[in-house]
Amino acid sequence: MLALPVLALAAAAQPDIRLTAAARSSAQSRSVLLTPTQMLGFAEQRQAAGDLAFAEQVYRALENDPNGDVRNEARFRHSRMLKALGRSTDAGLLLRRILDERPDAVPVRLELAQLLDRMGDKDGAWRQVRAAQASGLPPAVARLVDRYSEALRAARPFGASVEVALAPDSNINRATRSDTLGTVLGDFDIDKDSRAKSGTRLSLHGQAYRRFELSEGRAGLLVRASGFADLYRAKEFNDVALDLAAGPELQLGGDRLNVEVGATQRWFGQKPFLRSARLGATFEHRLGRRAQLRLDASAALVDNQLNDLQDGKAYSGGIEIERALTATTGIGANLSLDRQALSDPGYATTGWRAGLIAWHDAGRVTVTLGAELGKLHADERLQLFPERRSDRYSRFSVGASFRQLQFRGFAPVARFSIERNRSSVGFYDYRRTRTEVGFVRAF
Repeated sequence: MLALPVLALAAAAQPDIRLTAAARSSAQSRSVLLTPTQMLGFAEQRQAAGDLAFAEQVYRALENDPNGDVRNEARFRHSRMLKALGRSTDAGLLLRRILDERPDAVPVRLELAQLLDRMGDKDGAWRQVRAAQASGLPPAVARLVDRYSEALRAARPFGASVEVALAPDSNINRATRSDTLGTVLGDFDIDKDSRAKSGTRLSLHGQAYRRFELSEGRAGLLVRASGFADLYRAKEFNDVALDLAAGPELQLGGDRLNVEVGATQRWFGQKPFLRSARLGATFEHRLGRRAQLRLDASAALVDNQLNDLQDGKAYSGGIEIERALTATTGIGANLSLDRQALSDPGYATTGWRAGLIAWHDAGRVTVTLGAELGKLHADERLQLFPERRSDRYSRFSVGASFRQLQFRGFAPVARFSIERNRSSVGFYDYRRTRTEVGFVRAF
């Protein structure tokens, strides 16, 4: 019986393929005519006997077969063998190749979800499950997916992720391009070092976590470290942050609740800039089989190490919904609220942002589109400026990852974004365009 019923082979329609195998019991060689189906069976026998190198050689040969069912069955069996050997990246690339050709292959999608979960990418795993559930499954298969989605909630004990990109940016300091700044005392000249500057940054993002089980399947302790670094040739614009957090993670039936205490330190221009301590909570809830709801809330004490007038408290909350439309297309929507209750009412602000994102797999390319709008206003005006700060924010982005160009498990990704902040205070009024070219995991 073949391992993947969805990609079952039509053996009678396959041409004969000649395979030369070394006879293990004698020094003689013999030529044998095998169909692709028989070759798969032979590779499976050699794999069971421990001859993994020979089995992999057969799988690789069949992965180039002109018949799609043959090559995808070979990829699937090969990926399972690699997974058992701990070669998760190679296994994931093979599964992704199958889905690029056969997005409706539900068993493959579930296999990839399980692999992503083992590698610590829980969001990616859930996205694959929702894509499978959006495929219009027959009842028996739908029940299988439901059972698998429940099994997926058994969290992996540890994991890590990293992303690296080069990003040419027209405004690395989010500053105004104006030469002057209007104040109650008249127009002030803005020094050229304080105006918008262009540059190229090396952008690094990473996260690592560890789970400690407290109650089997129901509660655990999640400890994580995350951070980013935007590095420029002009070091005075370097922006670096490190965040540490820990707290209980509870499984509430089909939902998940994480409460954490965290601390953040941020540096700008190689100098300490901002530090904060916070209490936060995240709640995740399934909306049917295709969608997921996520709620976030946090409260923090903020210490601005450059300006005591910007010390105070910060509160934020957000809601995010993600839905798979088909096996290859999905959309997401989010809304966030932010309150900065700082020492000086001129710096204290209230704001909101709302965004939409969509993605589509077109063969071996994944395209994403995003849009975000927002508003912000200050409690009072700063004494130097004639008006209270009031901002209108917008951002539009497009990106694509190219899996056909993958190298050692990573694929190139390109993103382009246009950002605009219109402000009643010229100092906060800016526009920027940014292009990112980097590498992300190819599956």
